[in-house]
Amino acid sequence: MSNDVEPDEQPPRPDPAGPGQALRPEVRIRFVDFWDSFDPQNNWFTRLLERRYRLVHVERPDFLVYSCMGGRRKEHLRHDCVRIFYSGENIPPDWNTCDWAFTFEHTPHPRHFRLPLWALYADPLTLVKTPADFAAEPPRKPGFCAFVVSNPLCKTRNRFFERLSKYRRVDSGGKLFNNVGGRVADKRAFIAGHTFTIAFENASHPGYTTEKLIEPMLAGSIPIYWGDPLVGVDFDTRSFLSAHDSPSLDDLVERVVALDRDPALRAAAFSHPWFRDNQVPLAADAGAVLEQFTRIFETPILPVARRRSLARLTRLDRLPAAAGSLKRRLLRKYRQLTSP
Repeated sequence: MSNDVEPDEQPPRPDPAGPGQALRPEVRIRFVDFWDSFDPQNNWFTRLLERRYRLVHVERPDFLVYSCMGGRRKEHLRHDCVRIFYSGENIPPDWNTCDWAFTFEHTPHPRHFRLPLWALYADPLTLVKTPADFAAEPPRKPGFCAFVVSNPLCKTRNRFFERLSKYRRVDSGGKLFNNVGGRVADKRAFIAGHTFTIAFENASHPGYTTEKLIEPMLAGSIPIYWGDPLVGVDFDTRSFLSAHDSPSLDDLVERVVALDRDPALRAAAFSHPWFRDNQVPLAADAGAVLEQFTRIFETPILPVARRRSLARLTRLDRLPAAAGSLKRRLLRKYRQLTSP
């Protein structure tokens, strides 16, 4: 994956098995084209689906769940069953090759469900603040600001690190700009020791929010965020510092300085919930995801792989995916050649 860490694969609070579990409907399923450490038979999706279904993992499934990590092989193209696309990366669904999709995108497509990557990293309920949380004093931290990044290609992130470092030392515990004597073994513990955390994505795109935002929230550190310009749809931007609320990086630095120097401003930030209205967004509601899968399993459709069209017969349906792949490779090469 292009992100610095992979999902912790914590199960979304499965219901305890009861006598009715033996009557669960059977679903013939298969998972392909995921990241290397992905276990096709034990992952976030299987644990969620096993609440309601008896999954049968087979070579020739009725439903194929696939991601964008297949490289040139693209095993999903070898199946003509119902294809369900999932990606936590900055890659939108290609409706020429998938029937249903779960991605970060904000789209009205009737067979799409918005499921941003951060929703798979931790139980969203842990970010819902209690009355005691709102009443508590802001935590005191020994460090000023944490930065744990390996990917050097995001120039916006690099520039912000350099500008904020002119005000006070930013502790970098990752591979990039490391200044703490080596890469930290426990990222969350490192972040927890700092008042602020630079939580910039690798890229900026509407809806593209990863674990980078919620990691400091879980650690009680104020995120300084850049990436998803629509981050306020799910999160209360009064509880952290969003670069998308600032006209420039210099203005964002000034906002960080103001909070660092004024305990009352920090207290005001902690007085707001992480989520909008202090409620788990629909995009992170495991029950809503399960309902969408039920809709998928119970809606009869002619799979896109079996539809006959001129584009499919001439293999022109592959062009959008090929063009997107070429664009991403060229962009990565450009960033490598132009990065300082």
